[in-house]
Amino acid sequence: MIVGVGTDLCDTSRLARALARHGDGFAGKILGAREYTEFVSRRTRSPERALRYFGTRFAAKEAFSKAIGLGMTQPMSWKACELLNDAQGRPYISLNGDLASWVERQGWQVHVSVSDEGPHALAFVIVEKIQTP
Repeated sequence: MIVGVGTDLCDTSRLARALARHGDGFAGKILGAREYTEFVSRRTRSPERALRYFGTRFAAKEAFSKAIGLGMTQPMSWKACELLNDAQGRPYISLNGDLASWVERQGWQVHVSVSDEGPHALAFVIVEKIQTP
């Protein structure tokens, strides 16, 4: 059973301006440790690709916070929710700390899809209640 749906469209040019003003500290407040490492790695190869990566992560966290109905209030936080990729490149939400425990207690499963084109990054999240036999 679907318990929540969230979507977010991010203008990556806004993120670029924030990074220009605040430097890597801004990315460090939004991205979890694994995301931040990947962001820095991508930036050394292509600043534009890194910005699109950052945008999809920002959008996914916003979409997830909407789908679970909390917005950015505890236990939801920027770093407690990471958008990672499995070995085949498929994106998935990885939760940490109190947020992971809270979602597990709800018996929820999370599905995510992201896309980017030009200066836009889009994320779509569905949260469903895991059916028990």
